[in-house]
Amino acid sequence: MTTHGPVMPIWNCGGCDLPWPCPTRKRELRAEYADAPVSLALYLGSYLVQATEDMPWTPAGVLHRRFLGWTRETARLTPAV
Repeated sequence: MTTHGPVMPIWNCGGCDLPWPCPTRKRELRAEYADAPVSLALYLGSYLVQATEDMPWTPAGVLHRRFLGWTRETARLTPAV
């Protein structure tokens, strides 16, 4: 189990105090959901909804990039088979 979970309502990482998901948690999630990118997006989408409620002052685009944007970058880096 990871120590890099979100600390709510500030949405920092409990393991390293960076904005969650931190680089370590992103690596862990990429490995955990390597064969299930849609499931990863749904999982992170649920956190995105919670974060928008906790941080209504944060622009939606910023939160989208933080929670979901990096998952698409992963898909582009993975070669098609």
